[in-house]
Amino acid sequence: MLERWNAALDYIEDNLAGEIDPRELARITLTSEYHFRRVFSALAGLPLSLYIRQRRMTLAAADLLGGSGVLDVASKYGYTADAFTRAFRDLHGINPSRARKPGANLRSRQAVTFHLTIEGRSTMRYRITELPELHIVGKSTRIPLRFRGENTAMTEFHRSLAPGTGEKLRELADIPELPDILFVSDGFEPEREDGSLFDYYFAVATTSPTPPEWDTLAVAASTWAVFETRSDTALAPALQQLWADAFGEWFPSNPYETIPGPEILTVTENTPDWTSGAGELWIPIQRSH
Repeated sequence: MLERWNAALDYIEDNLAGEIDPRELARITLTSEYHFRRVFSALAGLPLSLYIRQRRMTLAAADLLGGSGVLDVASKYGYTADAFTRAFRDLHGINPSRARKPGANLRSRQAVTFHLTIEGRSTMRYRITELPELHIVGKSTRIPLRFRGENTAMTEFHRSLAPGTGEKLRELADIPELPDILFVSDGFEPEREDGSLFDYYFAVATTSPTPPEWDTLAVAASTWAVFETRSDTALAPALQQLWADAFGEWFPSNPYETIPGPEILTVTENTPDWTSGAGELWIPIQRSH
């Protein structure tokens, strides 16, 4: 499976001075474009579009140092003059014209390759299950994504909820497979960069008609991968790590791919101060091609 992902990386390298078609990357890896972008970001540590841009600007710097003109290099990599200057400055911190001067400090985005490593970590606990068509019902907001540490916008949203919100929502929950209170993420921006926006719901799941005062999200009947975690010292970081483990380890090793849909975090057990407990991450999936 990793051979196909490395073949996709070769395709990127071979086409940095031309067009890179995400559909071709999906075809090479036998996945969907949606899934390719999600797993690439987890494996490489940055979004696909940013990786391609930084690789192009790395090669562009070498072209400039080799004597090529700024406009020629911009055209080679498919940029207008202004767009090229912005992209070049984002990586190197200086304008292209200055990069040609002796002693200019430049940066390099190295080409990525994927390798299987054995780290001695414990195996991931997961199950595959089906859920009917349902509605996510609760209160929602649009907030920035945070990969690590406290999401202060999420914390402020929870503090803003009216007293008794959880109790009112629990009365609507009617899907036995899911715990009563859900923390739901949806509506991500395409590259899912740290700091990009997404829709966050404090909610329950129901198949019943819902009162109009709640925010709702319709979810089609789907197959779900459910990942489990437990921590005796720090539950919140363990829950955050579920996403990294799912996309960085489980999906590249199993014949499934993600499909568009909400990602649901549940807390199945916790102490009052949230220092220990257990939780699950639900991700909608399908079998790979």
